[in-house]
Amino acid sequence: MTGNEYQKESMRTMNAQGNHLENAVLGLCGESGECADMIKKAMFQGQTFDEVHFAKELGDILWYIALGAYAMGYDLDTIMQMNVDKLRKRYPDGFEVERSKNREEGDI
Repeated sequence: MTGNEYQKESMRTMNAQGNHLENAVLGLCGESGECADMIKKAMFQGQTFDEVHFAKELGDILWYIALGAYAMGYDLDTIMQMNVDKLRKRYPDGFEVERSKNREEGDI
């Protein structure tokens, strides 16, 4: 499945009402918080880390990413390629601590 195929299939479940970008940003915060909470409970409360549950939460995060892209008129394949291009420019030979600390001007 491509990013665009995922986006097309998943956006059939979006609410047609309201501001899609606001929904996406708030949804990302909520779902990311759920992932953080799972890690916290495993680290500090002795709970078992459930990888399948975590993977499903990552899917929820992906849904909100697809919605945010949709809200701005982007498809996921384009967003993914933009990110890969940015990372290849920032880390042409793979991750380097020095490059992560000292980015070129305009590198966001």
